[in-house]
Amino acid sequence: MSQILGTFSATNYAFTATAPAQNWIGGEWAKASSGASIDVLNPRHGKAMSAAPMSAAQDVDRAVTAAAAALPEWKQWPMRERAQVLYRLRALMEGEREALAWLIAHENGKIYAQALAEVDKAIECVEFGCALPNMAAGAQLDVSRGVNCQLSHEPLGVVAGVTPFNFPLMVPLWMLPQALVGGNCFVLKPSEQVPLSMVRLAELLAEAGLPSGVFNLVHGGKPTVEALCDHPGISAFAFVGSTAVARSVYGRACATGKRALCLGGAKNHLIVVPDADVELTAENVVASFTGCSGQRCMAAANLVAVGDVDHIIAAIAERAAKLVPGVDHGAVTNAGSIERINGYIERAEQGGAKVLVDGRAKRGEEAGGYWVGATILDNVGADTPAAKDEIFGPVLSIVRVPNLEAAIALENSSPYGNASSIYTTSGHVAREVMGRVEAGMCGVNIGVPVPREPFGFGGWNDSAFGHGNITGWDGFRFWTRPRKVTSKWALQKDQTWMS
Repeated sequence: MSQILGTFSATNYAFTATAPAQNWIGGEWAKASSGASIDVLNPRHGKAMSAAPMSAAQDVDRAVTAAAAALPEWKQWPMRERAQVLYRLRALMEGEREALAWLIAHENGKIYAQALAEVDKAIECVEFGCALPNMAAGAQLDVSRGVNCQLSHEPLGVVAGVTPFNFPLMVPLWMLPQALVGGNCFVLKPSEQVPLSMVRLAELLAEAGLPSGVFNLVHGGKPTVEALCDHPGISAFAFVGSTAVARSVYGRACATGKRALCLGGAKNHLIVVPDADVELTAENVVASFTGCSGQRCMAAANLVAVGDVDHIIAAIAERAAKLVPGVDHGAVTNAGSIERINGYIERAEQGGAKVLVDGRAKRGEEAGGYWVGATILDNVGADTPAAKDEIFGPVLSIVRVPNLEAAIALENSSPYGNASSIYTTSGHVAREVMGRVEAGMCGVNIGVPVPREPFGFGGWNDSAFGHGNITGWDGFRFWTRPRKVTSKWALQKDQTWMS
């Protein structure tokens, strides 16, 4: 197989250009039929490091056709043999763990340590796929004299996924291991802002022995997503992105008869009560709202201050003020991100909020990059945009409430239901909050309560459209369908209603 990217060569943040991304269809690199492309920016430097093709419906059709051609043979492979491809992929990813992290840091803008954590989580997702043959062993039982029922998990066929810019390697691997081990062939459209990690993954999958056509990569924007939703040859569709788009594509995919699961945005609430451990809370909250520059659906967005917690807020602000962009957290995606994030800060300040920590003037070392430093807004009105909208940046909005009842009511008034956390040293308070908040992923003294495999990732309400979680066992069930076979091989002397 010819490679267009290969192992990424950078070992630091110095600007490094790469070859333009291409579509990966039927085991071959292909340019988009339109010939159009957009720049892939390095957010830390604010300039183009590569380009992504803008594919049209005919490119999607080519990918679906290639996947359909590969499907008959692939689904005949025993599940354990399919999983062997993932074992080899895991070894390859381990072998270039650092290079993959530097690739993510360059195309996404996050710092190396956080990019490395993403690689490790992505490898963990692959490991879960390796374990699926043991977990998915079909049940069987003699349900009557001489009558046996057996369950197996069958592939849906050609399936598709669309993934966001903030985790270019990890989120695709929320989907691929379960879908591929389940016997499906996959068409993936990664974010056009970060196509390179998936270009490299396509190369690694081919090196790991995945047959041509089983995994296909089609880059593009909105028309590409719509073509995937509409294509009659695709049986299931998964999406991770903003709520507005998740709701739209969920309806569009379901309208064509597809099974769909679309994860949207979030406005996570971290409830802090006076008995919370000061040091633990300060460290944890700051890591939550500034990690990956706040560009993750699990980031802290609102700190709900219950009663007199000024001593804890002071510790949070002190820690956040010391953070250095480019060292402690990365750049934001583009100039539009800066404008959007700063707009929320300015409107909150104009509405009476106090800026405890102001990161608007902070910059990384590199000239021309896209930077917003850690920012904390205090006394934010519960009905203001800073408290209600997903800012998707390193901004923490503090909303003051008099008691725990008011804190839970505030959390539950949000249309989102992704994540919620409580900071306390009281088991009773923790249990009360965990049992009542409207969120699918909850934490006790944990600001980023991401469930690790085998537990599934997924929120509630306007944070998810469709049934179940996208990772873990739910993910495998999403990409497969159960077949029940009832058999009888001999005439019994005694009879039951099934005889």
